[in-house]
Amino acid sequence: MLSYDEILTDLRRQSLFRELRTIEEVQGTIVRVHDRLLVNFASNDYLGLSQHPSVRMAAKAAIDQFGAGAGASRLVTGTQSPHTLAERAIAALKGAESAILFSSGYTAALGAMTSLVSHGDVVILDKLSHACLIDGARLSGAAVRVFPHNDIAKLRRHLEWARRTCPSGRTLIATESIFSMDGTFGKLEEITKLKNEFRALLMVDEAHATGVVGPQGAGWIAALGLTSQVDVQMGTLSKACGASGGFVCGSGNLIQFLINKARSFIYSTGLPPSSAAAALAALEIIRGPEGEALRCRLSSNVRLFDEFTKQNTNRITSPISPIFPVTIGDEERALLLAEALYRRGFLAPAIRYPTVARGSARIRIALSSSHSSSQIRALSEAILESRG
Repeated sequence: MLSYDEILTDLRRQSLFRELRTIEEVQGTIVRVHDRLLVNFASNDYLGLSQHPSVRMAAKAAIDQFGAGAGASRLVTGTQSPHTLAERAIAALKGAESAILFSSGYTAALGAMTSLVSHGDVVILDKLSHACLIDGARLSGAAVRVFPHNDIAKLRRHLEWARRTCPSGRTLIATESIFSMDGTFGKLEEITKLKNEFRALLMVDEAHATGVVGPQGAGWIAALGLTSQVDVQMGTLSKACGASGGFVCGSGNLIQFLINKARSFIYSTGLPPSSAAAALAALEIIRGPEGEALRCRLSSNVRLFDEFTKQNTNRITSPISPIFPVTIGDEERALLLAEALYRRGFLAPAIRYPTVARGSARIRIALSSSHSSSQIRALSEAILESRG
């Protein structure tokens, strides 16, 4: 068995060693790191709501009323009015009967998947699914099958296999609406057709779509008119909502089932009431005129960055979401590009294995409605010049 030192040495050799970077202050899109001011192009705060005065005030007021933490699990004394109100707001936004808050998106996925399927069942995943879905599938004890990204023909073959192999078991398809590292959109229309044909369950992670796309920011599922076709919607409050925590929404029976069966819900202290209150304030903004204006600004910034990069190179992937992967491939070269951008005043760390596949290291650019056109232009120029 290798020692810790040997494992860490090997990670360094492969340019896969990771270290924490401490941010000392945040002011909009500007962060201070080691007394240096940088433009942050790595945050998932797509609408800038973590800095919104109403969201901050809601968090502060909840601390004054309830204290810094929930104090117990949700089933003991850890359910407070901000939790209940935020759950109602999420359900309303998503067009669902009910919703439940978890301490993070990761625990939401684990809690849902390990409750819904087990031995004798099958989980079928998109290859690019987030680690929370992969880990939830593995921990469930169900048989796991993976299809290449958005490969509907392969998904069909896996569903046929599941029907032959586990005819009395449950089959769960799990995918994302906007994929976190590539910025691509899941083929939910085709997937829902197969889900209905094979009588499978469908779980969709809307972490990067909630608040960003769809009517009133309801997400990609709502944008496609598929709300009634998706059995389990999950997501997070830490991205467009600017707070923290995760959620699952669906039928009233589903949520009651998870309250009674999801171990990551039952055995975790409740989300801090300040986070739930902040999320509630953010959801009110997202559904209103200001939220629509922020989404329009975000869309404008996405088009602007896409335009800048297309004019100068055909090597940068340009999806229509706020996530732009600048794929380098080699891990060391990705680190060098991240360092070059840092020296020019931009925070955009390298994303490497195991977050992405080996040989697909990248700089993941995440745009926000708060970025200015001059910041976006400067970043695009820095990327193009640094890549050579």
